[in-house]
Amino acid sequence: MSKYQSINPYTNEVFASYENPSDQQIDEAINLSHTLYKKMRHESTTDRAKILQNLADTLRDHKDEFAELMTKEMGKVIGESKEEVDVCINICEYYANNGPKLLEPTPLPSPLGNAYYLKQATGVVLACEPWNFPLYQVIRVFAPNFVVGNPVILKHAHNVPGSAALITKLVKKAGASEGSLINLYPSYDQLAKIIADPRIQGVALTGSERGGASVAAEAGKNLKKSTMELGGNDAFIVLDDADPTVLRNVLFDARTYNDGQVCTSSKRMIVTSSCYEEVLKMLKDRFSSLKAGDPLDPGTSLPPLNSEQAKQKLQKQLDAALEGGAEIYYQYPEINHEGAFFRPVILTNVTKDNPIFDQELFGPIAVVYEVKDEAEAIALANDSSYGLGSSVIGADIKHAEEVAAQIETGMTVINGRWITSGELPFGGVKKSGYGRELSQLGLMAFVNEHLVIDVTKNNQ
Repeated sequence: MSKYQSINPYTNEVFASYENPSDQQIDEAINLSHTLYKKMRHESTTDRAKILQNLADTLRDHKDEFAELMTKEMGKVIGESKEEVDVCINICEYYANNGPKLLEPTPLPSPLGNAYYLKQATGVVLACEPWNFPLYQVIRVFAPNFVVGNPVILKHAHNVPGSAALITKLVKKAGASEGSLINLYPSYDQLAKIIADPRIQGVALTGSERGGASVAAEAGKNLKKSTMELGGNDAFIVLDDADPTVLRNVLFDARTYNDGQVCTSSKRMIVTSSCYEEVLKMLKDRFSSLKAGDPLDPGTSLPPLNSEQAKQKLQKQLDAALEGGAEIYYQYPEINHEGAFFRPVILTNVTKDNPIFDQELFGPIAVVYEVKDEAEAIALANDSSYGLGSSVIGADIKHAEEVAAQIETGMTVINGRWITSGELPFGGVKKSGYGRELSQLGLMAFVNEHLVIDVTKNNQ
């Protein structure tokens, strides 16, 4: 049986299966992309930017088709799937409009001569991507690398193989050359061989800490540059002066968007004493108002998790938390359905010795901490192995920015939950990984900054 299967988590129906490629097929795919790279090095970035705009238009035309497939493969509600396509259109258009300008040579003032550095493609990039945002995770790597001139080999998650196949089809339909984005379904042994292949010049991974460590080790062993976007245990700090309306609006989906399966989801609510009870009530109101059901139904706000395996893992973490002394403030009623539904829960009294204190909970579990002041809030936020995203909720914006600057994290949103867009860099620190995707920083992830300096006048 193939390890790559499309299984609807709402019905548990297997509706598609995909086999591993042969070693020859992998070699041919890499060779095609590598040959294309050598050709793209001499082509205009402006032409590739036009193709990215075509891809944005193509995604717009196929929005409903792609959204429905994502919902069937991993369970997110249909409205969020459509939003995901919109985000990807934005990313394609950002690089279509800005890529050529950002890739122009950068002058370097020097007394030694006329110096500048070119921004050149380096070669084929391997992208290992997760299931929680089946299209966004791919576009986040493909769009900047395509405009640079780096073809991409895609190894997508085992449970969203149909989404992987569809995006490669749409990239081709947009006018990209064969080899620009090639989707493969390799085994883990084959993946290691792909990383080691000398025609692969970079590895980009978004996924778990465990997966990142394994792939990063293979990349490092073969001296391949890599970017790692890994897990998060994001802090959501509520200051004394938080505006109740803003707070309520942000809490609406800070923990429940994509059923809590977001690496930058607000997982640790760190609240000063004056706001603690209010936050608990707001979260309870939100959690209790969720409507479990078919994620293809626009009225559903509580879909199943992406798989039965994910449900079982999250339940084990919840059981361990409770055994470690955590208390349930609220839990959603029983859901009588065979799908991979997990009952959203709010936990309190999670102490530092609790097994889940420094774990990522990938699903609708909110952990709420009460602290006496912002100094304790900052200390608690930083008491984590992760450092991906965070939020600070406070009416005094300047002060909120001062608090944000003290958090050990890659991203902080003031008076909002996690956010993403083509012009905004995405990435973290600590065990949340390294490198950045999106924005100008993501564009440069696999670029050769090629120094050129004219010292003629010094040798005349």
